[in-house]
Amino acid sequence: EILLWKVSNRIDVTLQHSWSQIFTGETITLRCEIQGGEGKVWKYEWTAPNTNSPPTSSEYRISRVSVSHIGDYRCRGSSDYLLTGWSDAFRLTVSYKPRATLTAGTTIIPVGGSVTLTCSVQSSDGWKYEWFRRTQRTSEGQIRDQQNRDIRVSQGGIYSCRGTRGNPVYYTDISDDVTIEITFSNKVVVKQQPNWPQIFRGETITLTCEVQEGGETTEWEYEWRGPRTPTQWTHNNDVTFRVSESSSGDYMCKSRRRDDSYSSTEWSEAFTLSGSIPSKPTVTLQPSWTQIYSGETVTVRCEIQGGEGAQWTYEWRAAKLNTPPTSNEHRIIRATESDSGGYSCRGRRDYFFSEWSDIITLTVSCKIFHPDYFKLLIVLI
Repeated sequence: EILLWKVSNRIDVTLQHSWSQIFTGETITLRCEIQGGEGKVWKYEWTAPNTNSPPTSSEYRISRVSVSHIGDYRCRGSSDYLLTGWSDAFRLTVSYKPRATLTAGTTIIPVGGSVTLTCSVQSSDGWKYEWFRRTQRTSEGQIRDQQNRDIRVSQGGIYSCRGTRGNPVYYTDISDDVTIEITFSNKVVVKQQPNWPQIFRGETITLTCEVQEGGETTEWEYEWRGPRTPTQWTHNNDVTFRVSESSSGDYMCKSRRRDDSYSSTEWSEAFTLSGSIPSKPTVTLQPSWTQIYSGETVTVRCEIQGGEGAQWTYEWRAAKLNTPPTSNEHRIIRATESDSGGYSCRGRRDYFFSEWSDIITLTVSCKIFHPDYFKLLIVLI
């Protein structure tokens, strides 16, 4: 029987890295340290969860740690006839592999500006960081010489990051993407063709997205917001549609360079489209008599309420109009009985027609001479 002297040297289990949190897949090393045991050759004994063959050295290395390694670790040492007591338990906790978190001060910056991106790993330490950028036209590439938690960027694109630490290197899952866009100062406006002050349902119009202030020399693509516009970027700067109740609303657009999908203008101001229903035309007479005498002059006028300023041409239905006018009025000079009858009209603008007006009836009678006229005629003879 071998007698061992128990010594009172303090003994501790420590983690090689002073990380506050350990994650699955990392490689860690626990150390057994005997205070005042320098100069002696020690043999070590470990107690650990889920292991049948613990090491006999001062280091306990765990490759690719998992949740099965969670638990208490103790050690003690022996040298010749000396034996230490067991250390206090070191409690190892293991968390699942983390995902890095990427945040941006803002996701839209002006030309010449920059923004700070921050990469972090949940309540843990010891990390360096890898940064990545890609675009819709280029594959993902690592941003060289950037390992800091915070970086400043001035390029548009899709950014992501991940944390790294340890040896061998351990990687977190890559963060979610953050898209940074650069905004140009060019003003963008929505214009309407035909440029009529009022648009009626059933008419066909074209809305154009126009980039001003030097944008004419750049190749753009366009995005629209509105009831009757494309939902994706398009090379066409205009949309054409037939106006209806469902097409009424606000229309906006913005542009971006075709060779840089993350550099765009701001949204234009809203262009409000209201498809109106034109009032039924009204035929009026000037003077307003519906009964006149032959030889008199009268003007028949077609009026469309709410259609002021519109470039109308007019169609007439009339008693005696071999060549109907296309203007909104018809002047009858020295009326005769053949001008009697009903008059109605409607307005036309391109391929749009208003309703026909109600009919107004004009009666032209023979002029009645006063009896005194005949007496005067006899005297003169």
